[in-house]
Amino acid sequence: MADMCQLLASYARQSAKLRDQADMLVARLFDFSDSEDAEIQVGLRRLAQDLALVQDYRHAQVQRLETQVVAPLKAYGGIIANTKASMKTFSADLHGELKELQKVENIRLKNLSARQTNYYSSRYGDYWCPQVMEIAGFLCRAEVNSRKASSNAQHSMMKMEESITAFHHQKRKDFKRIFMDFIKVEMIFHAKALEVYSHAFQHLLATKTGMHNQEDPLRQERNVGKKVSEARETFRLVEEEKRRSGKAKRPGSQHLG
Repeated sequence: MADMCQLLASYARQSAKLRDQADMLVARLFDFSDSEDAEIQVGLRRLAQDLALVQDYRHAQVQRLETQVVAPLKAYGGIIANTKASMKTFSADLHGELKELQKVENIRLKNLSARQTNYYSSRYGDYWCPQVMEIAGFLCRAEVNSRKASSNAQHSMMKMEESITAFHHQKRKDFKRIFMDFIKVEMIFHAKALEVYSHAFQHLLATKTGMHNQEDPLRQERNVGKKVSEARETFRLVEEEKRRSGKAKRPGSQHLG
């Protein structure tokens, strides 16, 4: 979870850096447009304005990522620490129960050993009833403490299970909400950016048409070649007409001479 939180925080920082670089590009476009002619200047200024609007949307994206995605994930560090502290408390209660049970088992073993010693000693007229009674008292008190510890441990086990179940349930709900917010933030930004970029593209397309209101170079070359051919044909017809006119005048001129 810590790695995921760091990656998402880095994602937000990289988006902020991209916003800053784009702001620098907008400033350069405005500066560059001042040195161009009127039509290019209008196109570049419109492009700069559209890019600046996209960076406003990107700034909102960064802020939403930090507040709706990164901050809730960071908060889980404290939640996990509190859950671990609760687990330590439950573990201490279980450890106490095990110690009480072990103590009862040890007293029972001592009581059994004392009874056996009393049995063998009674054959020789030596009774150890005070020792047996003392151990029996210890055993009774230990069993009471053991039952109390067992009850506490069972209660702690139930609370621990409830706490773990509640933690995982809340974690699933929070993760679902956090990543739904992440996708929503990205969708909003990209939808707005696509709208502005489409607007900018149409402006550039219109600016290009206004700047180059001519035919494409291949068609221009074909038209030039066609005009040259037409000029050559016209020149040839004129020359033929001149030759015909010259032939028609020659007989008349000889006759006059």
